[in-house]
Amino acid sequence: QVQLVESGGGLVQPGGSLRLSCAASGGIFSISTMAWYRQAPGKLREWVATITSTTTTNYVDSVKGRFTISRDNAKKTVYLQMNALKPEDTAVYYCWCTGNSWGQGTQVTVSS
Repeated sequence: QVQLVESGGGLVQPGGSLRLSCAASGGIFSISTMAWYRQAPGKLREWVATITSTTTTNYVDSVKGRFTISRDNAKKTVYLQMNALKPEDTAVYYCWCTGNSWGQGTQVTVSS
């Protein structure tokens, strides 16, 4: 069973940036598809971005051009660089990997 631990969340002003990290242990990270999801208060969990083992990426339309997902197989870590943040990006962000493992989540709050 893969264990995932997210970090990097926090409070940021609109227009600011944050970088989330998700460190994996167990499993074979290099062949796993990794993804980020988010859940805002009172809303369903929403898919945000995916990166495959071959580094193919996909994004939900609302973050295209602002967020970038990347991975470092040597460090068994996936990242989510978030730029030009908006209040509507406020949510708990979760890391996911092949095999349906989830992290505990990290809070991102975008507010002035």
